[in-house]
Amino acid sequence: MNEVRPQLDELLFSSVEGVSVESVKVTGTIVRVEARTTAMRAACPGCGCWSGRIHGSYVGIPRDLPAAGKFVVVSLRVRRFVCAEDSCPRKTFAEQVAGLTRRFGRRTERLRSALVSVGLALAGRAGARMTDVFGSPVSRNTLLRLITSLPDPPIATPRVVGVDEYA
Repeated sequence: MNEVRPQLDELLFSSVEGVSVESVKVTGTIVRVEARTTAMRAACPGCGCWSGRIHGSYVGIPRDLPAAGKFVVVSLRVRRFVCAEDSCPRKTFAEQVAGLTRRFGRRTERLRSALVSVGLALAGRAGARMTDVFGSPVSRNTLLRLITSLPDPPIATPRVVGVDEYA
């Protein structure tokens, strides 16, 4: 299994730094990937101060893109750190894995970006039907909520302003 573990890391989390796959279990229609973070320290989101003092850990369970018609669930062990800055209002904080997790997120960033793409292309009911087909069913309201959470595109400043005399 020790020879297979680096291959699993590259196959499952090739674009993500700081995650190590512990095991992969397939039961029925669910693939459960047990992983843990490997970073030695993390930056506090409140003050930006780096901390290596661990307060505890917990297991987050975000859903990922389906594989071979099966639901993929990642059991990710994430650590809580103690903020080293005394003036910071946060005493502890949980580390976030860039490209994989988001604060209070229940989906991985890969699944979220796929759902956003479907939502932008098809919107409500049609998008919900499409997500059923590729194995990540969500409601039309979820797709619309994901679209509205996107930042607004930048607005270009006009070079020439025309005046309409009949307006």
